[in-house]
Amino acid sequence: MRVTPLDRTALLRGRVAVYLLFLLSGMAIGTWTARIPSIKQGLGLSEGELSVALLGIAAGAIAGMQVVGHLVDRYGSVKVMLPMAFAQSVVLVLPAHMPNLAGLAIALFVFGAAHGTLDVAMNANAVEVEQATGRPIMSSFHAVFSIGGFLGATTGGLLAQASFSPGATFAAVAAVIAALALWAARWALPLTAQAVPSGTEPASGRGEGVMLLGVLAFCCMIGEGAAADWSSVYLNESLGSSDGFAAAAYAAFSVMMTAGRFAGDRLAAWLGPVNLVRACGALAASGLGLALLADHQVAAVIGFGCFGAGLSCIVPQVFSAAGRRDPARAGQALARVSSLGYAGFLTGPVLIGGAAELMGLPLALAIPALLAFLVALAAGALRATPFTK
Repeated sequence: MRVTPLDRTALLRGRVAVYLLFLLSGMAIGTWTARIPSIKQGLGLSEGELSVALLGIAAGAIAGMQVVGHLVDRYGSVKVMLPMAFAQSVVLVLPAHMPNLAGLAIALFVFGAAHGTLDVAMNANAVEVEQATGRPIMSSFHAVFSIGGFLGATTGGLLAQASFSPGATFAAVAAVIAALALWAARWALPLTAQAVPSGTEPASGRGEGVMLLGVLAFCCMIGEGAAADWSSVYLNESLGSSDGFAAAAYAAFSVMMTAGRFAGDRLAAWLGPVNLVRACGALAASGLGLALLADHQVAAVIGFGCFGAGLSCIVPQVFSAAGRRDPARAGQALARVSSLGYAGFLTGPVLIGGAAELMGLPLALAIPALLAFLVALAAGALRATPFTK
């Protein structure tokens, strides 16, 4: 799509529409996370039973991602992402009304499927808007997702504190999500889909390139999952910090990841995607290395902050490169990359936990540091079709 001065208002509105979708997607996840304890208590679930239910989100998300790529490529990202944005508001309410573990697992599968489908479709539209804009803007979209997660978690926590039930909490946030989806529907940029004939496959070189990008996403999101579940444990058990101070590790990681994503677009325009990912991979590896080698609580918090800043720009650049590698099949490419990335986020904590049993947590946490270093070495995989105006 070539952009003329007359298109600028529509393009700005299209960009805002993508921001709204990333915001509402983050809000849905953040709100659900905040009310997990209430759901668990209300159904009388053990930790193991809750884990089984939570697998429903992962299974649903991955299942949705396997289907949505073909739909996006055939019908266009807008025709997929807008219905799924409204669906996200509906499926958020379901878990609060399930009577037992089986019902909750099914509701969370549906929630995960809607979330995973929306994730691929809105990222595909983000790539299209970025391409139409002619400069990097993908990182800012992912930063807004983080803001949405914070707002959802905060809202859920405040409503819980005010004695709102999970059902009332989800209904209130669902109404906000539906309003944001309606706004996005009015402003979404109606880019034309490039239909892909059924039965066709991408050239082998492009397919291999997309798989390599997926591996990079997998490596980075192993680190994200490990930081979420093990950073506080490391400070508490390995460095002897208090529970309160241990939480500062993941807080620093999250804050710096969000800040890095807001800065990522300018850095990508200045350095280029390949150099940016190389620098970010090196920063992530050295930051986590500092956290593990310094053997000091404050240094560990700083190290996890650097780890978050380093990882912040990599996945957005990977998604952008995947979508631009073969625009006619951007949906399928993003679905593959998203699936691998999500698998890394889910398996990362398990991988670190198993490794910690064998060699201790500090050495186990060196695994994501090593993977970040490997991402820096493989950054050349992000060379893709340049931006055009």
